[in-house]
Amino acid sequence: MNDAVDLTTEQLEQETSRARDQLTQVRREIGKAIVGHEELVDEILVCLLSRGHALLEGVPGLGKTFLIRTVGQVLDLHTRRIQFTPDLMPADILGTNVLVTDNHGSQEIQFQKGPVFSQVILADEINRATPKTQSALLEAMQEQRVTIGGITYPLELPFMVLATQNPIEMEGTYPLPEAQMDRFFFKLRVRYPSREEMTDIVNRTTGTPPPQLERVMDAPAIMQLQQLVRALPVAQPVTDYVVRLIYATHPQEEASPEVTRTFVRYGASPRGAQSLILAGKVFALMAGRSHVSFEDIRRALFPALRHRIILNFHGEAEGMTTEAVVTEVAGHVKEE
Repeated sequence: MNDAVDLTTEQLEQETSRARDQLTQVRREIGKAIVGHEELVDEILVCLLSRGHALLEGVPGLGKTFLIRTVGQVLDLHTRRIQFTPDLMPADILGTNVLVTDNHGSQEIQFQKGPVFSQVILADEINRATPKTQSALLEAMQEQRVTIGGITYPLELPFMVLATQNPIEMEGTYPLPEAQMDRFFFKLRVRYPSREEMTDIVNRTTGTPPPQLERVMDAPAIMQLQQLVRALPVAQPVTDYVVRLIYATHPQEEASPEVTRTFVRYGASPRGAQSLILAGKVFALMAGRSHVSFEDIRRALFPALRHRIILNFHGEAEGMTTEAVVTEVAGHVKEE
């Protein structure tokens, strides 16, 4: 598939069917190592195929790091881990210019690439670093490039940041700047395992080594699927539904529900609408459909919007959550 936008209807159906089979195989292979978290795996794949990034929030010990490494292994993507700490500096992430002396005594300035020059970046415990260091990822996440000393260096594609975050209430954490939060395609909640899943986890991790994982896809195949996602059509009623959902998160809109006008300071940005549409396309692709349904959009509501709604002081004082706002918005906006 050289150019997804030129596919005929028949070709689009064929490519969609093949993509569904590929993604099913990927999910099955990841499932050999990961217990539970099926929905979380799907949402990470949605971010990747949408050319987005994900923020995973959960208490330590739930397997976030292992999950990300497993995804990189199965997809044959170069993965690097950056451990965020309070003393981490931007140069530790991006790289820096250094003075190098060769065997003949000549000196020259060379750029030493930092760990951001990879395909999957595991930004572990990102909210333990200062806002200055957190912001070092902004250009990479938005533009897939890094600028050092006035020189711009492109990043290897596909590029994806998978950041883990401890709950804000834990000691030694800094809140992420709103500009960076908005650049995350999804914010995902990592739930605690059920009793059955816990039993399976214990059995797998205290017994014989797990089976060796196979590489199911590679970078060219992923980029081809990214093109296919862009080619999937979206009916105008579905697009209108997404636009009405986004505007229903803004308190100044008369058509917004009461909870929005009472407890919300700022609603979702246009990136929220883009995330809903693209995520809907990938969910449709996973189901083997070449069109986006209202259900695909609803499936993406919470991960796409929960971090893009900012509560006002009244909302925070009353214990309101952004998930509660999204629930009210979903019930308020009707499909048409």
